[in-house]
Amino acid sequence: MKRITIYDVAKEADVSLATVSRVINGSEVVREDTRAKVQEAIEKLGYKPNAIAQGLALQKTTTIALVVPEASYFYTGQIINGLIDVAKIYKYNIMLHTTTEGISEMNDIIENIIKSRADGVVIFNDKLNKEELNQLTKYQVPIVVIGNKMSDETVGSVYVDYAKLVYEYAMECIRKGKQRIALIEDRKNPAMIKQLKEGLNKAFQEHGKTFDGFIEIPKEYRSSYLFLKEYVKQQNHHDVVITYRDSQAMAVMNVAKEEGISIPNDLELVCILDSKYNAMARPQISGFKIPDYDLGAVAMRLLTKMLTDDEEVTDKEIELSYIYTPRKSTK
Repeated sequence: MKRITIYDVAKEADVSLATVSRVINGSEVVREDTRAKVQEAIEKLGYKPNAIAQGLALQKTTTIALVVPEASYFYTGQIINGLIDVAKIYKYNIMLHTTTEGISEMNDIIENIIKSRADGVVIFNDKLNKEELNQLTKYQVPIVVIGNKMSDETVGSVYVDYAKLVYEYAMECIRKGKQRIALIEDRKNPAMIKQLKEGLNKAFQEHGKTFDGFIEIPKEYRSSYLFLKEYVKQQNHHDVVITYRDSQAMAVMNVAKEEGISIPNDLELVCILDSKYNAMARPQISGFKIPDYDLGAVAMRLLTKMLTDDEEVTDKEIELSYIYTPRKSTK
């Protein structure tokens, strides 16, 4: 049997969610005819108010919920630092939620966020799409998503265009005659890999070619290294190998050393997400500096604007730039 929600009551009474929550909480600012209409809808549907509905009409908590994946990327810490620094300026507290896999868990977290009456939410999760935010957006809680380009009345986003990033890099490689480009699959970050494939496909198509260098890691392999070891022994040759994370770049480098492949003379290596470990490797690995601190800081600033009635938000989709850092793994 379908659970009746405050959303169903608002739809039945043809009023806003805020009006329903005011009636539930006994607010005096609701007109009598409207109050009667809402109460009639509650009785008709058999709705039982819960903590979510009751929390909607209460005063602001000056709390922002931050949702990040438990298996965090290396730059998650800097994103959180940027977000917290801006939150301090505007006197907001941060409530941290972590997720593993599965959207049902995300739904549970969203319900907890509403119950805690957070004023707004910042979600750092590249697997989310707009449909999966419906449970939160129906309560009119402002949200800023880090990583995905999306926006509507209550949703904003801060992101880096990874498709454009790798497109520009691939175009330069192809121009220099380096056409055997490979991209290694990253099962932990499928949405990012999808963007990278789109950028590579576009670059090859514009040169009348087809990108066929996507290296899938079979599920029976627990690490990229174990598969790549066999892959290289099968005489698979590439001019450039692109990885998303530094750990995969290290796996490529180790396999290359063990198989007598010289980097960068025989094979060039690029890691999309640059890190301190890329600079510590020998040879040092080329990569792209992603503005991790700025992702958090800009996301929080965007959310403060969305939470303030007197600040007009003209752009809810904010793209940040990146810097390519060539090192010793590329020519």
